[in-house]
Amino acid sequence: MVFLSLLVSTATIIFFLASSIRHQLFHSGAWDLGIFDQAVYLISQGEPPLSSFLGFPILGDHCALILYPLSLLYRLYPSVYWLFAVQALALALGSVPVYVLARAAALGHELAGSLAIAYLLYPLLFNLSLFDFHPEVIALPALLGAVVAARRGHWIAFGALVALVLSCKAVLGLTVAALGIWLAGWEKRYRWGVVTTLAGLGWFGIAYGVIVPLVGGPAASINRQAHRFSYLGNTAGEIARNLFLDPGAVIVHLFTLDNLLYLILVALPVGWAFSWSGLGNLIPALPTLGINLLADVPEQKNLVDQYSLAVLPFLFVMAAQIGKGWHRRRWLIIGWSLAAFLALAKYGYFGSIYLDSLDTWQATREAVALVRGSGGVLTTHDIAPHLSHREVIKFTDEHLPPPDWRQFDYVLLNVKHPGWLSSPEFAQGLVRQLQHNPRFHLVFSQDQVYLFQATGVCCSSGRS
Repeated sequence: MVFLSLLVSTATIIFFLASSIRHQLFHSGAWDLGIFDQAVYLISQGEPPLSSFLGFPILGDHCALILYPLSLLYRLYPSVYWLFAVQALALALGSVPVYVLARAAALGHELAGSLAIAYLLYPLLFNLSLFDFHPEVIALPALLGAVVAARRGHWIAFGALVALVLSCKAVLGLTVAALGIWLAGWEKRYRWGVVTTLAGLGWFGIAYGVIVPLVGGPAASINRQAHRFSYLGNTAGEIARNLFLDPGAVIVHLFTLDNLLYLILVALPVGWAFSWSGLGNLIPALPTLGINLLADVPEQKNLVDQYSLAVLPFLFVMAAQIGKGWHRRRWLIIGWSLAAFLALAKYGYFGSIYLDSLDTWQATREAVALVRGSGGVLTTHDIAPHLSHREVIKFTDEHLPPPDWRQFDYVLLNVKHPGWLSSPEFAQGLVRQLQHNPRFHLVFSQDQVYLFQATGVCCSSGRS
């Protein structure tokens, strides 16, 4: 259909340009873009995907098997822009099943089109396009497509889409399990509901109980996420026990102003679609909502980070069921959605924080271009994803012990803009150390951007 083709194409271009421009302005980060770019690159080269940022193989992170087929794109040409393109397309493609669901609910073409536009205007989508890359974004259209396939009884397609969802991030196994409960209890698809629930819980258990600790070792344990729920314990086991044994602590942390504001924030962009009869469609979103409400970190209670992603598909499954009345008007749906986008999307960053390092932008570009080969690099968090096609790359962190300089062929520092977990004082101290380190010599210095190269490393001549 021409309308949907234009809608998806336009949205994909906008999302891709937003992420690409942010990256070019040196505001993407090692955490998370550098992590995934390095892993996909290493897989594409037939190398073990040991993340030098994480300190263990990438499957020990969240068991994102989808990174392996993504590496085929890097076989064609290794570039981080593949990740931006895949993410942009995935974000935009969700509008197609939203339209299909609306049409299946007997909404006319224009009203169904309005829902597809409302989906693309949901602020989280644009914000996710800005926040580096996350493989679970691919699960967004897959979850919506799975709902369409289930309602049409296309179970082979449904199974393939569920498998795709599970390959994106192991914790989505809980979403799939809840999707099965919804299928059985809400859609009356009992057999497939049970199978789906068992598949989701089974994969969640295998991934975090077997694969993650086996591949990543103790450092990759699910326990490393325990700090998000520190009031319940220090390990996954303690947290699980205290959820049931200490209901008082759970209630105190659930019923807070922050959680109320978070729920309002999530619901507000689709406030026109809420109805008591449609709330059952949010059952698959409950694991994600529950985790975010229980978490003790602000990153899981906003529309900027990826943690609310698995809620979004089911908001629009509910929205597609809107009944008759004043809220079933195109101007209201698009107007409300546009207002929410203007209020909550972070497009304003392009005129503010994304421009704060323009004074060193040219110098940083020149220094990055002087890094040759695939030797180890130490640099800032913001520069790291521009140099992550190598086995060893790390970013400066003033909270860690002094770096082992023997790992690195290059050290690239920006003293004016030292990046996350660093400071100008710390960066300047590293510059002084390197100036007195006989292993390194300065090959570039401009606007407080410094590139040091290890002696004996082949490099084209720089300037200082």
